[in-house]
Amino acid sequence: MDILIIANFCMDFSDDENGRFSYLANMLEDNNSVELITSDFYHITKKHREKLPYKEYKITLLHEPGYSKNVCLKRFGSHFVWGINVKKYLRYRKKPDVIYCAIPSLTAPYLVSKYAKSNGIRFIIDIQDLWPEAFKMIINIPVINNLLFSPFTFMAENIYRQADVIIGVSQTYVNRALRVSKKCSEGHAVFLGTKLSVFDKYAEDNSVEKKKNEIWLGYCGTLGSSYDLNCVIDALGLLKEKKYSLIFIVMGDGPKKKEFEKYSRLKGINARFLGRINYNKMCGVLRMCDIAVNPIAHGAAQSIINKHADYAAAGLPVVNTQENREYRELVEQYAMGYNCQNGNVTDLAEKINILALDKKKRKMMGDNARRCAAEKFDRTYTYTKISELIRQI
Repeated sequence: MDILIIANFCMDFSDDENGRFSYLANMLEDNNSVELITSDFYHITKKHREKLPYKEYKITLLHEPGYSKNVCLKRFGSHFVWGINVKKYLRYRKKPDVIYCAIPSLTAPYLVSKYAKSNGIRFIIDIQDLWPEAFKMIINIPVINNLLFSPFTFMAENIYRQADVIIGVSQTYVNRALRVSKKCSEGHAVFLGTKLSVFDKYAEDNSVEKKKNEIWLGYCGTLGSSYDLNCVIDALGLLKEKKYSLIFIVMGDGPKKKEFEKYSRLKGINARFLGRINYNKMCGVLRMCDIAVNPIAHGAAQSIINKHADYAAAGLPVVNTQENREYRELVEQYAMGYNCQNGNVTDLAEKINILALDKKKRKMMGDNARRCAAEKFDRTYTYTKISELIRQI
């Protein structure tokens, strides 16, 4: 079978990266011809890609102008150009049997959906995030928002309608697409996840030193407006006088990194900002943490995301402020931590304090988190559902 994967936002294709689409391409390559089309602009570093490592499957880089900020007009223009370049490329490529297309961005999937329809090609979508909902949360201008983002809503809903199979990284995203779908009566939630055997190897090979009396509160991910680290810092401020030594370990980078660093110094918090580190190193640091924090801002569109899998794989009890029902129910179902009221500093501090004082409770909830990882997030088993859907179609 000739499978074409189209994904605007891929990782760096290094041996230790944990990207969904490079993993899928590797998995599908055994019995199929696989080509992965992605952008020559790397969203994480905001730089254009240079030479890529050799892979068994074909990687095609198509040009995208690029942008310097996650939210700016230039970004929308950049994605538009990439979408046009994808359309041009498809004119000259032989028609594939199946197109597996990531969303977002939107221009390319919209044009690809029309191409698939006109050529009788099976079209599978994989929803990574909800656009324009995610941007509406950041650019929140009442009344004007709906008008401003109406072209994006039009594109997104047309993509959902044309999909022969709907996959998403959460049931929340799948349900959004099903509301307007014309072809699908059901969709398939396959969490981003991680391969537990690989996570464990990285964690073992990259172990870090830690003093016995220290309790580490870990966070990994983007440092941007969707993540309320200031609430965590304020909560830790309430715990400064406690007898235990609580240290906030922050792994990641983003537009608000300097702001968060400055605020932690202002509050006198013992915080270590490690910046962007490789996935293998991150596994090692995360495994040494005692508690994980998931501080998603009020109104954010995120559902089940990368850090959820990594926290669970590390066997960490999570203190969660995210409002998304799907993840809150997962925390409760597995008894793997505490859900807190979003933005409530006192509630967050109380839950962190409970876990900091009770090693047995941390162990019990951490074991439950690891069980969740094995049942819900281990790609070794969960991604076979994707390959089966492709085979069936």
